[in-house]
This record gives sequence, C-alpha cells and structure tokens, in this order.
Amino acid sequence: MAQSISPFLMFEGDAEAAMTLYASVFGDATILEIERYGAAGPGREGSVKLARFRLCGREILCTDSPVKHAFTFTPSISMFVDCENEAEQERCFAELSDGGKIFMPLDNYGFSRRFGWVGDRFGVSWQLNLPA
Repeated sequence: MAQSISPFLMFEGDAEAAMTLYASVFGDATILEIERYGAAGPGREGSVKLARFRLCGREILCTDSPVKHAFTFTPSISMFVDCENEAEQERCFAELSDGGKIFMPLDNYGFSRRFGWVGDRFGVSWQLNLPA
C-alpha cells in the first residue's frame, strides 16, 4: 500500500525561482530540502536535482530536468487552493498571474462563491477558490 502521494513539478531551470514565488505567495510555505546537481551533472551545475517544499500543509516535490522535453505543464492538472477570504484570494491571484495567464478571472461562476484560475509564469496552473 502506498504511504504517501505528492505532486511532482518538473521544470527546465526554473524550479528554485518557482519555489521562491510560491513561498512568497503562501505565508506558511517552507522549503524543506534542495539537492543540487554538481559539476559532474547530468543537470546544469547548481540547478535543482530534487527539492521538497511545503505549501498549506502539502508536501510538493520539484526538479530541474536536465532533459529538454516537447511538453510542459498543462492546465488539466492544477493546484486547487481554498482561500480564507477575498483579500487573500485577490493577492494570490495577482501574484500568481503576474507574467502568466488568466484562464478565468475572479468571479462567481455558480459552483463557487468566488473562483479564479490562472497559470503562473512557470506554467503551473492554480485554481483559487473562496468556499461558501
């Protein structure tokens, strides 16, 4: 039986910058561990071989892949965040969408009191919800 499941984000050089952004957006964020590639590779020296960080109590893994891929993140997989209030939701929405894409602006879409969906500048998708 599996002991845990964690999201794993694969970047091509932006893992540390992404973790830094997420840690600034979510106040309880903690970067737990960063293992870096050395001079022997296979990744660029100093880039993230494997990192673990925690957002809102959830552990997330990430890496800077040394292999270039013909794919990246897709909005069909996203981080779903229940925000505590409108001010927090607006702040998170603004910071995560800066340099990224807005898929659904903050609004009442009927399934939520207030909801917004963005892709950040690294391509990671975020659904920001204000529960009833």
